[in-house]
Amino acid sequence: MKKGLLLILSAILYFISQTTAQNTVGLLSYDFAKVYDGYNLITPHNQPNAYLLNNCGEIVHTWTDSAEYRPGNVAYIQSDGRLIKTKRPAAVAGNPIWAGGGGAIVEIRDWENNLLWYFEQNDEFKRLHHDIEPLANGNILMISWELKTNEEALQAGRDPALLAQEKLWPDYILEVNPNTDEIVWEWHAWDHLIQDFDATRDNFGVVADHPELIDINYDTNDGHPDWMHTNAIDYNEETKQIMISVPTFSEIWVIDHTTTTAEAAGHTGGQSGQGGDLLYRWGNPQAYRNGDASDQTLFYPHDCQWLMEFLPITHPDFGKMAAFNNRVGDNYSTAEIFNPPWDMYSWDYPLDGNVWGPESPEQTFFHPDTFPLYSTGLSSFQMLPNGNALICSGRSGYTFELTPDNEVVWEYKTPLIAGTPATQGDLLEINDNLTFRLKRYPNDFPAFDGRDLSPKGYIELEPNLAFCDITTNVTVIKNDYQFRIFPNPSDQMVTLEWEGGMVDIIEIFDLAGRRLESFKTTGGRHFLNTSDWTPGIYLLQINQTDVRKLVISR
Repeated sequence: MKKGLLLILSAILYFISQTTAQNTVGLLSYDFAKVYDGYNLITPHNQPNAYLLNNCGEIVHTWTDSAEYRPGNVAYIQSDGRLIKTKRPAAVAGNPIWAGGGGAIVEIRDWENNLLWYFEQNDEFKRLHHDIEPLANGNILMISWELKTNEEALQAGRDPALLAQEKLWPDYILEVNPNTDEIVWEWHAWDHLIQDFDATRDNFGVVADHPELIDINYDTNDGHPDWMHTNAIDYNEETKQIMISVPTFSEIWVIDHTTTTAEAAGHTGGQSGQGGDLLYRWGNPQAYRNGDASDQTLFYPHDCQWLMEFLPITHPDFGKMAAFNNRVGDNYSTAEIFNPPWDMYSWDYPLDGNVWGPESPEQTFFHPDTFPLYSTGLSSFQMLPNGNALICSGRSGYTFELTPDNEVVWEYKTPLIAGTPATQGDLLEINDNLTFRLKRYPNDFPAFDGRDLSPKGYIELEPNLAFCDITTNVTVIKNDYQFRIFPNPSDQMVTLEWEGGMVDIIEIFDLAGRRLESFKTTGGRHFLNTSDWTPGIYLLQINQTDVRKLVISR
């Protein structure tokens, strides 16, 4: 057995003495040389805490909360170390406004978890939900439902057949100043409606001629009051624009924030001159009668954003838009980057006829194995400064980091079952460990300066204490032949790929050091049938020096 393999096996034998099973929760894999180094913020469902984890899945900081609360659904770390978080009461029975993603409370807490500020909106008329967006000036944008009665909905031209509960909860955005507790700006979707159902109403018109307006009778939620279900909000400080994700319309919308509240309620004013009308919408032109199913590009999206945070301005995707595309297929999801037709001189998004481009995403991200990336709701996407993508599949609590070569280099499975810590070895089912988002902050993020970020245990029970050491040291030598293993993990056929002529021999060992296969290579590709292999970790030694890891799972 070669020296390089002996070195890594010494660590692996220690690992075997600590555990006999492949990790099923927490950290699943970690290619230390290829991941983006940082800390991961996570606020899983069905429990009250916000956790900051290192890339080994170890807790380095926790903002605890009372068991009577649940996330509502996000939290954001500020550069000074404060945490802005959302939450709601755990008990929602009898709440007059309630649907999935419901919130109620926004708090600001310092690093030591002291409460600095509190805002609540949750009554029979309004309720916060899903997401917030902290602004550079210290204010916070929030998403809220607002009650519209049966009479108000009919007056706005709503088809009574779409009023199953005789009420609607359209969304609106409020901006709150924590220093004064004042609501300083508002935008209401209800002020920007059009319909062609009832000619006696003031907003009657040709829907297809007004893509800047919202068709009150476009409905994909079976008449449920939660008509829009806006689940994400982002802000562009450069253009002073707001982006929201409206999954029941399968679109993202952009709104001018240079308006006053009065202008935001109308159709003129602001730097765009269009008041609060939609400056841009993308994903589903059927929602404004200017396309068919073949034109749809987004399917119940989440986590819409401008790609700016933590990215250098030289990054090729800086300033583009992105979203998680939940229901793009019957059994898989993707993440999309798209480049809108923004004209800074006319300060608008030019239409192509009555439709906004582009026709298709610029880049689509898949899991190499496809099926681990499927979530009908929740989920997140983050472009990392090193070019990798961090993607969370929310309903399975599975997050992975993907290189530009489509290689999975980091995986983490939220180790909770209905909010209770899972035990290493548990096999989790869909919805056991719902995770709205996972976000990575860089190591040099100012909030971390001078903070104690030493490991403080794990979320899961009976963790594999040596697992991270092994995964971060599997590659003893990195040679420059661009060796790829995909899919990895795998359950049957694995492709090995490299630059032709640079790999002479490949040997495969199990964790006990037994050589299972050895073959000389030709060309730049080899197909490996692993369908009868026992699930677990295997080692590939390349040219008798370089050791790589292969994971077989079923």
